Amino acid sequence: MRQKDYGSLTTEAANSRSYNIDRMPTIEIVRLINEEDKTVAGAVSRVLGSIALAIDRIYPSLERGGRLIYVGAGTSGRLGVLDAAECPPTYGVSPKLIQGIIAGGHKAMFYAAEGAEDDREAAVSDLKNIGFSAGDVCFGISASGSAEYVVGAIKYAKSLGALTIALSCTEGSAAAAAADIAITPVTGPEVISGSTRMKAGTAQKMVLNMISTGVMIKLGRVYHNMMVCMKPSNRKLLDRAARIISAETGVLPEEAKEMLLDCGGDIKEALRRIGHSTDKP
Repeated sequence: MRQKDYGSLTTEAANSRSYNIDRMPTIEIVRLINEEDKTVAGAVSRVLGSIALAIDRIYPSLERGGRLIYVGAGTSGRLGVLDAAECPPTYGVSPKLIQGIIAGGHKAMFYAAEGAEDDREAAVSDLKNIGFSAGDVCFGISASGSAEYVVGAIKYAKSLGALTIALSCTEGSAAAAAADIAITPVTGPEVISGSTRMKAGTAQKMVLNMISTGVMIKLGRVYHNMMVCMKPSNRKLLDRAARIISAETGVLPEEAKEMLLDCGGDIKEALRRIGHSTDKP
């Protein structure tokens, strides 16, 4: 395999503004980091069209029985796993619907396994292990867009005829070139050169928030702006669910809570019993 020119990647470039960060007073360090972070939302705003396109391609696949599979390495992989893990309690979907796969496996969530990102064959094996098929969606996440694990996953998924999406922070990356849809918020050099858990990681989290939220809205898991499909599995969530019912129907919170308990925690069913439909007009 030809040696990559990693030094040419935007995410590896040196940031001239932070060159003397090791000599700055603490308040200047955090002020500089904050100023750099302010640029991230702008980078994401420039790729909203690609994000919307991805959402509009993903949710029909899920309606047909497919799954959304995030694939990443290092910080990018952890962000994918995090986003996937939040969907069942927030939207009441099966943990199988949206999954996160990280290079190096479960242990890599808690301990760095940086060498795992170079293993393209492992990505193929990991996708095969979950029975990845043409009906699923492979969503590769790599700040540099160069992780072999991610590129390998995208290419394998595409060979099966599956929809492939790449989220990276470097223009013209290998992952972007391999995917059907490229989402590329270019966040520029990091405050600490190459530390893509910073601006690039923040941009990736913002994009993933939009992806999963947008898909869940399209799948009817949200009514107005309420989480009507969430699982009220603790006291805070039970209280939130009762407040949702109360706000939508006008019944008292205690009455809403009793109705909710009678319905086994099913917010939509409680709303129906009170005579309030959550179906779209």
